[in-house]
Amino acid sequence: MPHCKNPLFQLDTTSERIRRHGKELWDRLRARGAAPEKILDDRPLRPFSLGEVAEILGVSGSYLRQLSIDGLGPTPELGTAGRRSYTLRQINELRAYLASTRPKEALKFCPRRREGEKLQIISVAGGPSTTTTSLYLTQGLALQGFRVLAADLDPKGSLSEMYGYFTATLPVDNASMYAAIRYDDHRVSMRSIIQKTHFDGLHFVPGSSELGEFEEECSRRYHSENFRYPDASIRMVSALKEVDADYDVVVIHCAPECGGFLTVGAFEAATGVLVMARPQLADIAKTAMFLNFFSHFVSLIEKAGRSVNYDFVKFLVTRHNPRDVSEQEAVTLLRDSLGDDLLTATVWESDAIREAGLKNRSLYELSAGAVGRSAYEQAMETLNSTNAEVMDIISEVWGRPPMYVSQASRSKTEGKANSQSRGLSK
Repeated sequence: MPHCKNPLFQLDTTSERIRRHGKELWDRLRARGAAPEKILDDRPLRPFSLGEVAEILGVSGSYLRQLSIDGLGPTPELGTAGRRSYTLRQINELRAYLASTRPKEALKFCPRRREGEKLQIISVAGGPSTTTTSLYLTQGLALQGFRVLAADLDPKGSLSEMYGYFTATLPVDNASMYAAIRYDDHRVSMRSIIQKTHFDGLHFVPGSSELGEFEEECSRRYHSENFRYPDASIRMVSALKEVDADYDVVVIHCAPECGGFLTVGAFEAATGVLVMARPQLADIAKTAMFLNFFSHFVSLIEKAGRSVNYDFVKFLVTRHNPRDVSEQEAVTLLRDSLGDDLLTATVWESDAIREAGLKNRSLYELSAGAVGRSAYEQAMETLNSTNAEVMDIISEVWGRPPMYVSQASRSKTEGKANSQSRGLSK
């Protein structure tokens, strides 16, 4: 058969065929409302029930109810059957009110750092659970009244996506950490790239594919300067100093895809490091290998004449199945090896956490009914216990007495004693 020269009848090229498939998929997703139409999804955060607010603040539900009746503090919304609920902004207004009326407990209600207390910069690194850990840690800190900045160093923007910022599917130009540390004249201020989340008090610096460009530039400089380590980490330290007064805690998300130069920057900027560890022997071997890389990166900073003195290096067991005997043995091995540097709490393997992640949400954003009350409460218990330990570590660094683990334990006991009424108080 003779070849038809009419372009209308010619076969697509490979690139055109691939592009056509992509457009077809995107159009179908858009028709179902499943494709992001803009980079930042301005979804609202759900209100919190009176029972949840009482647990967050560490006071009784009856006390909060009486405040509302007396017209003191922010006015909650009244829902079905007169049930009261508060936005996170109102919870923070309650914090300010309680701190002023109960000054002896001011630190409990308003934990923001005081004069002389240094900014805590926590690099979360070492495994595939870094995104989930960074998400729940930053949101948990914000719920407790801290001013928090998350810095996503993942070129895929995995943490940013959980905040509703879609850099992996929509184009971003000079709007990630790259913009604040790049080497050319297009470098911008740190404040100009910070985005708000729907959590009051929690902001973030997006991750994007631009971070890969920074790694490439650092690599070129490394080879052109006779293998002298570039000043990538100094640039990150400098960028974070710009916003030092604006936050209490910075959490740096070091995903496995994060390049070596960015990782070194995260380690030099950090005041503390939280390392992920899964309770399986093969994964513990990976943790040991990561520690070799960690040691090497820190040695490079030290060889450059800059000391590294962390307030803490802690390890967190994630995706733990406490009913699995082999995993229990693995946790024992980790505890025997790491001692007090291994957090007491572990984050359990959880269908609830997984289901929330598939919705691009955290459990803090969902009600118990969205994933099943039993699974929800079990997951929240392990997450809150982990966050409480980290917050107590921060408190000790600032010279404050630890209080969050004991508060979480009381909430756990009260919750088990009256789980049917949790979150349903009027």
